[in-house]
Amino acid sequence: MARLSFPVGPQHPALKEPENLRFSVDGELVVEADIRIGYVHRSIERTCSERNYVQDLYLCERVCGICSNAHTLCYCMAVEQIAEVEIPERAQYIRMLMHEFERIHSHLLWLGVAGHEIGFDTLFMYVWRDREVMQDILETVSGSRGHYGMTILGGVRYDITPEMEEKIREGIEYLRERTEYYAKIATTETTFIKRTENVGGITGPLALDLGAVGPVLRASGVDYDVRRRFPYLKYDQVEFEVRMSEMADVLGRTLVRVHEIIDACNICEQVLDMMSEGEIQTRFPRRVPEGEAVARIEAQRGELIYYVRSDGTDVPERLKIRTPTLANLPAAQEMLVGGYVADIPITFASIDPCFSCTDRMVVLDDVSTSETTTMTWSELLELSRDR
Repeated sequence: MARLSFPVGPQHPALKEPENLRFSVDGELVVEADIRIGYVHRSIERTCSERNYVQDLYLCERVCGICSNAHTLCYCMAVEQIAEVEIPERAQYIRMLMHEFERIHSHLLWLGVAGHEIGFDTLFMYVWRDREVMQDILETVSGSRGHYGMTILGGVRYDITPEMEEKIREGIEYLRERTEYYAKIATTETTFIKRTENVGGITGPLALDLGAVGPVLRASGVDYDVRRRFPYLKYDQVEFEVRMSEMADVLGRTLVRVHEIIDACNICEQVLDMMSEGEIQTRFPRRVPEGEAVARIEAQRGELIYYVRSDGTDVPERLKIRTPTLANLPAAQEMLVGGYVADIPITFASIDPCFSCTDRMVVLDDVSTSETTTMTWSELLELSRDR
């Protein structure tokens, strides 16, 4: 049978972000896959080099709507490292709470979407109903259900009151019980198992060679979690298990994320028990001393890396972001080859992709003339409107 090539995207119903996948198929089998990014590039890294450190905090928060707190946390850790500012202990615990709250809501969001991708909409509705419990907690603590604005340079914006703590404990207990139920569904429900088992497979060594991170890497049997390997905040003082699976398929990635929700609930309870009274902010200088730093955290999608370089002013000289999805795209491309066309949506969704934080711009110079063209922001806007 002759091969057929066809595009999926950039606008299509599988995912709500513009991404362009191109496949070559032999009948129903995918024999070649290609991923093209760049449709929602927003030039945030460049924009951060034109604004001060406080303004950049809000820009980094909007790199991704689902991982907004993870980005501000990693950004603040890098800048605080250059400025040699130690944040108060209570602020570190509150940052941990927000970090795990976001992990819970993100993994629940993904589990619901996974159910939707395979036609298991009952699971989708149940999971997103329960996710509202965490969204309510986030709104109670920060005042917002999306961009929380909790992590700031030098600490956190708001404290955790006794009334908040009571609501957090109640919500965490409920979510742990519900997630244990979802773990049972993932291992017993025929509808789910048939669409995820032995689908989108990738071995541990290959995933490691391709630079995969997060649940994608751990679901292929590789023990790597930044919270355990390079502890930050107070993660060296809490007990949790690095969840892994030897299944190396979509089902394995599902189980890793579901178990990480349970672990996140346990971490939150430990933090509430350990958190002592004290200040939540410390004074942060307007100008950051000259220097550079790299910060890494275990975001819900995997290892997130921020590089910040300061020239001694109140505006960073360079800011570079390496997002988990960008690291997982080569592995995703490998997962798709050899699978069925019908499995493309759930296989690609299994890396929990986010293109708003992944897209990059490629600059092509004319090698024949050695000419390089530089466009101003206004010229780029005018060009985009014309096109």
